[in-house]
Amino acid sequence: MRLTNDCYLVTLRFDSGEEHYFRDGERWTKVTARGRRMPATAEQVMNHLLPALAGVKPGIAVNVGHRDLDGGAAETLDRLRSAH
Repeated sequence: MRLTNDCYLVTLRFDSGEEHYFRDGERWTKVTARGRRMPATAEQVMNHLLPALAGVKPGIAVNVGHRDLDGGAAETLDRLRSAH
């Protein structure tokens, strides 16, 4: 099993939808709840992820899926990567 960054899908769920963060080649990509794609630095990903994990932002659920262990994460990663 590979443990490289491109194997993971980070999903933040909140009342108005969900955001996805994933490694797409050389960069991280954020897909907003409205489907807008934008590049993200690793620091930006952490700035969104850490408050949710620490419980500072209530009402946000965090899920991290690995493509080899979670078929849904693999399908979503493939769909998001092919959408651009």
